[in-house]
Amino acid sequence: MKSAVIVFPGSNCDRDLAVAFEAVTGRAPVMLWHAETSLPDGIDLIGVPGGFSYGDYLRSGAMAARSPVMRAVSEAAGRGVPVLGICNGFQVLTEAGLLPGALMRNAGLSFVCREVGLTVENSQSIFTNRYSAGEAVRFPVAHHDGNFVADAETLDRIEGEGRVAFRYTEQVNGSARDIAGIVNAGGNVLGMMPHPERVIETAHGRDDGRRLFEGLLEAVA
Repeated sequence: MKSAVIVFPGSNCDRDLAVAFEAVTGRAPVMLWHAETSLPDGIDLIGVPGGFSYGDYLRSGAMAARSPVMRAVSEAAGRGVPVLGICNGFQVLTEAGLLPGALMRNAGLSFVCREVGLTVENSQSIFTNRYSAGEAVRFPVAHHDGNFVADAETLDRIEGEGRVAFRYTEQVNGSARDIAGIVNAGGNVLGMMPHPERVIETAHGRDDGRRLFEGLLEAVA
């Protein structure tokens, strides 16, 4: 499997995501700079990492969403290529219109950095097929703008279509309906605030995130 990790000015979790991709696939991903206008041939999976792209100026992810490479990412997503956006990557995907809603300032107005409890809401996606529906997992979070918001109609639609991938089991950032991650209508784009790439080895204290990447490998292969 050939993967790519997008790198923006201010990305700081790009290497973490690259390590996770390589650990599961056995092949180092292409590290793709934001100014590129196209993706390498044969890319099977795209990762949009966490961090503070462009210093979070304007709104988190707003400037990165308009970088040249995101046009190529959007086109690839439209063809069905899986796209995984984590933390700032989730913010970028909403700003780019690949996912609905927006990520706003945490309800507590402070940066949250700790491990949190989640439930797997949908185990049928390519990202969650190695989990069981309703399964409890724990991933780290590290964000200041992780409060997922959308209007009631949008929330009802994504809930009704089974597009909530992960839900918080505790108060974290004020996200509507405790939503921690969602997929697009096509099921090939996932945005989530928690960091599965930080819990892929037992040396991390737990490996709850590894199955997300293993499931992706299986689905793409």
